[in-house]
Order: sequence, then structure tokens, then C-alpha cells
Amino acid sequence: MEIRIQSIEHIREAARQFISQMGHSTVFAFYGKMGAGKTTFIKAVCQELGVDDVITSPTFAIVNEYGTPDGPLYHFDFYRIKKLEEVYDMGYEEYFYSGALCFIEWPELIEELLPGDALCISIEELPDGSRLVTTGNRAATETA
Repeated sequence: MEIRIQSIEHIREAARQFISQMGHSTVFAFYGKMGAGKTTFIKAVCQELGVDDVITSPTFAIVNEYGTPDGPLYHFDFYRIKKLEEVYDMGYEEYFYSGALCFIEWPELIEELLPGDALCISIEELPDGSRLVTTGNRAATETA
């Protein structure tokens, strides 16, 4: 899947396109440089999935839980994780293997803990300021 976001005004449309192509995956690992738009895109996806709460980055909380009409959704930000023991202590398996949607920022810091079927999402800022969202599975990205 490849989605181009021309500007912030088009992000909800891109989120709808992303949702229509999510399939049966539940764990989504979002890769991208600082400022690429990971949190902004995840917020738009959450809104399109029916989250009514205020959606904020879980940078300090590590995980935020939101309710959707289809059940809970978990948004992770592992940027501040210093060691994997912190992730073990938070009981990551209960989230990742719950069947609920899990959106993960900075997955490269916990990559060995990601489920094998996690979908990898790359968000890249292009020279014109637009964003390119591409997806692939972990097996494809590990061999690249």
C-alpha cells in the first residue's frame, strides 16, 4: 500500500484510505524520523475509527487506550524506553496479542518483541513537504 498525503488538509482522507486497506492486521509499527508525522497520522486514523476522546501522544505514558465502536485501541510511543525490561514490566503481550488494534511509534526500539505478523508502516517526508505512507510486513522489511 502506498498513500501520499499532500497536506494536513488531506490527512483524514489518507486515514480513511489506510483503514480501508488494514485488512485483518491488528499490530501496526510506525517507522519514520522525528517530525515525519507518525503521531499526526495515527490521530487521524483514530478519529476515523470513531475515537471520541482527545487523542494525545503517549510519549510519557508509553501507552494510551482509546475506545472505538469496535473495542479498545492502544497507541504506544516507545521513544523514551531505555531497556526492554520496561516493556516486559508493562505487560506488552497483553496488548500486542489481545486482538485489539495496536499502533506503535518508535518500534525499532522494541523490534524483537513485535509479533511476526505486525504490519510495518513507513512515513517519509518528501522534499515538497508531502508525506508518503508505505506498508509492508516484517519479513519483507527484515530482508530489505
